[in-house]
Amino acid sequence: MKALSFPKSHRLLRPADYGKVFDDVQLKVPHRNFLILATPNNLGHARIGLIFSKKNLKLAVQRNRIKRQVRESFRHQTDLPELDVVVLGRQGLVTLDNPTVRASMDDLWRRLRKKYTQSQPSRAASSETAGRGTG
Repeated sequence: MKALSFPKSHRLLRPADYGKVFDDVQLKVPHRNFLILATPNNLGHARIGLIFSKKNLKLAVQRNRIKRQVRESFRHQTDLPELDVVVLGRQGLVTLDNPTVRASMDDLWRRLRKKYTQSQPSRAASSETAGRGTG
């Protein structure tokens, strides 16, 4: 059995990494308590960045608990496409217990994969028509 790990290479570390996602959002997966923004990368694996504000989660212990749950959920997603993903927290996260957060994130990862696969054929078709010239 392959050990699940979460190396630094699977995280968005620099502001420029986050900026790429915000400047070129290609996939958006909304949820009542979360918002996932994603853009493709060429690294061969998905990377994640987390943004949870003090406005929505007042105490550090609350922010850290949610971030831990989201990271753990991401770590178990072995079949995510090559995407840079930013997970934003919305209001109401404080009231969620850990199993609910985990279930919500699992549903969001499933929806992200589905949106990615739906967007792929349209991109391939648009690149084929763009590549056709009068030659």
